Amino acid sequence: MSRKTAPNNPAEALKSIYRRAMIIREAEKTLQQLFVDGKVPGFLHLSIGQEAVASAVSEFLTPGDTVSSNHRGHGHTLAKGVDLAGFFAEILGRATGICGGRGGSMHVADLRLGMLGANGIVGAGLPITTGSALALKARGKGEIAVVYFGDGALAEGLVHECLNIASLWSLPVLFCCENNGWSEFSPTERQLAVTLKDLAGAFGIAYAEADGNDVLAMHAAARDAIGRMRAECIPYILECRTTRVRGHYEGDKQDYRPQGEAEEMSARDSIAIARRRLAEFGVPADWVEAADAGVKAANAAALEAALAAPLPDAATLLADVYTQGEARHG
Repeated sequence: MSRKTAPNNPAEALKSIYRRAMIIREAEKTLQQLFVDGKVPGFLHLSIGQEAVASAVSEFLTPGDTVSSNHRGHGHTLAKGVDLAGFFAEILGRATGICGGRGGSMHVADLRLGMLGANGIVGAGLPITTGSALALKARGKGEIAVVYFGDGALAEGLVHECLNIASLWSLPVLFCCENNGWSEFSPTERQLAVTLKDLAGAFGIAYAEADGNDVLAMHAAARDAIGRMRAECIPYILECRTTRVRGHYEGDKQDYRPQGEAEEMSARDSIAIARRRLAEFGVPADWVEAADAGVKAANAAALEAALAAPLPDAATLLADVYTQGEARHG
């Protein structure tokens, strides 16, 4: 399998990342409205504001690379290339969903694309990814495993265990922390006595920090991290300082945020920054307008297909839950 590399022209790379970020933004805006309309069952955790992270990282991933996500995982899923219509159908609980409508918002997976799935348990994607990295190393094709997790997971014991084993065995895991400053409803500094950089040093893992709202900074950080990982087969920690615009979940009043933070978030919007970066590289405004129109048209078509899809047949409720074993007689 050939490894994916970003175009030598930075403007072309940024255009690719921007399209991916816009797909995520439009999809989540759509999900937000569907949730308000009562069409999305269960909880909904949106990653609006954090689109630049997964969009840039995915610029350097191949189909053979694997990704694990968390409860705020729509962007990670779409950035890996999961079909948009199947994605919407899954979250709406339709039979045509990627997982047959069984997984919903927090458990979207597509193993054909290396998307190992999201997870509602804090930090639970790390051991899955560490195991995947072990398998990929054994295959010897230079593939890597990526896990996205929030800063709220850093106090979990399994995070430390995975950092330890990845370092001991030189596993190609990209530990991508989307540090949005909040562990559910509490500031991050109340959750962990040290920093992620401290943990990287303690476990002897390469570390870098990047502005997770800036597509250009994320492009450079992801390029350097993944390039080194493929060359040396090592784990790497990438801490991305980003912004969670919405609450911990849809319906969260966010009354714990300090006054004035909303205005600061607006100034740090990842999509607005991406458009400024494109302009700096000479990309004309009509290209941006055409890209936005194309993304919105694809989003609308995917949503229409998902809404028209049938609900799962109740007769298949236990499919893939139990294996069919042979009857035993005493």
